[in-house]
Amino acid sequence: MLKARYVGMAAYNRWANERIYAAAAEVSLEDLRRDCGAFFKSVLGTLNHLVVTDRLWLARFNGDVAPPYTLDHILFDELEPLRKARIAEDDRIVAFVDRQSESSLFEPVTYRTVTNPMTISQPLAPALDHFFNHQTHHRGQVHALLTRLTGAAPSVDLILLQRELGSDGLTATR
Repeated sequence: MLKARYVGMAAYNRWANERIYAAAAEVSLEDLRRDCGAFFKSVLGTLNHLVVTDRLWLARFNGDVAPPYTLDHILFDELEPLRKARIAEDDRIVAFVDRQSESSLFEPVTYRTVTNPMTISQPLAPALDHFFNHQTHHRGQVHALLTRLTGAAPSVDLILLQRELGSDGLTATR
């Protein structure tokens, strides 16, 4: 039952990222790089942060050595290669969640933090909660930046995907 929740969150994560990247593709590279005062400065800075942190978290979840990134590391300074990296990360996220069992969600994940380095151990499920919430948090920042730059950004509300899929007991009627 718990696994289904994370399968749904991985699907939502992919869907929301596709919508955000499609909107970003309509913005000039100059505007995508513009420092708009967000924590990671720009649309590109924030989108890079999400790919960086996905790579860090997936390495942790898989027991791999984490890449030597800082949280503000810029992997790609243009949208198209960043979008390709985003698609690859979303594929990795979906595959990771698909490989989990109900019991593996309660197994510990031990990792070293990037900021204020320390070793943390926690069950996978709450780490996944943070992982998906982190995506939503920063996607919201990108949404605000895109709205500021263009006057509009697509809705990425979870309920829209649920209605599209007719999942979680929701059915769309007109």
